[in-house]
Amino acid sequence: MPAMFITLAKNLKSAPPQIADDPRWARIVARDKSADGAFWYSVATTGVYCRPSCPSRRANPKNVQLHGTLDQARTTGFRPCRRCNPDGPSLEAGNAAMVADACRRIEQSEEEPSLAELADAAGRSAGYFHRTFKAATGLTPKDYAAAHRAARVRQGLEDGASVTTAIYDAGFNSSGRFYEKSTGMLGMTPTRYRAGGADEEIRFAVGETSLGAILVASSQKGVASILLGDDPDALVRDLQDRFPRARLIGGDSDYEALVARVVGFVEVPALGLDLPLDVRGTAFQQRVWQALQDIPVGRTVSYAEIAQRIGAPKATRAIAAACAANNHAVAIPCHRVIRRDGALSGYAWGVERKRALLEREAASDNANRSIRA
Repeated sequence: MPAMFITLAKNLKSAPPQIADDPRWARIVARDKSADGAFWYSVATTGVYCRPSCPSRRANPKNVQLHGTLDQARTTGFRPCRRCNPDGPSLEAGNAAMVADACRRIEQSEEEPSLAELADAAGRSAGYFHRTFKAATGLTPKDYAAAHRAARVRQGLEDGASVTTAIYDAGFNSSGRFYEKSTGMLGMTPTRYRAGGADEEIRFAVGETSLGAILVASSQKGVASILLGDDPDALVRDLQDRFPRARLIGGDSDYEALVARVVGFVEVPALGLDLPLDVRGTAFQQRVWQALQDIPVGRTVSYAEIAQRIGAPKATRAIAAACAANNHAVAIPCHRVIRRDGALSGYAWGVERKRALLEREAASDNANRSIRA
């Protein structure tokens, strides 16, 4: 039995009847954050009252009294606990407000504020602020600032500003620093982005798999899209929507050989798939997509596990959104991410395709293990 449940059982057993029979005591023992605001408790020996999730050392239940309202807790004459601050916002709520304020500071600053400046404004140490910010947003303050500046550059270019104006308006203090990162940030040169991707050449070809039609498209940098569906024409229209001002060029025989490699992987996952990719997304999305590429064939992980791997344990919804935004089917294997309870959840190209891909990969993995054995 896990240690947490052993402790919970012992505490419940030792509690006086009026406490042991109250389901609120179990929530105190479990430090249930969802119970905060629903009730409070006071401890006679320490003379304090607390919220249910208080991280302080567990009180002897014989000395505990439960309170349905904050006013009832206050009428005991005890003082509020300094660790859980029962009179004010919870630690989580306070941290969320702190991170939101820091995001506004970053977004409104002409130049990127330093970590020390952000931490000082929040009244926290640099280490604590950095950890809390990353846990809440999935990004470090520096990465968040870079992503915001990239968005400002994109917006400025789309609004018709000159490249130089867009660069300086976004907070870059030199064009050299911007151009070092511009292609990775925009997926193309700033001038071409300002023209809406005009004259960018995208080669593509459509193939057939047992799961339906597949479209593979590439820029000069690498494979920019792999799309699955039932209707080849609909896939081409989807590609046009993704690259509205690019010149789409039908692939020749050499390019069709690339499509055949992707089709082969869909049918026989053991073949593997190693392609140069042109990945365009936010800094957070790219971190998620890189983590997806590290999942071996035949394995699945939960959204929560991916969140842990990228250092953003509370960002499971953002992980799911990044998976949904992926337009590199099978190459960036978002189909290998499932819910914690084992359910398949959604998939941009249909849950049935997701199930079929996972079944093929599992069979391929089992076959490889048998051979090695």
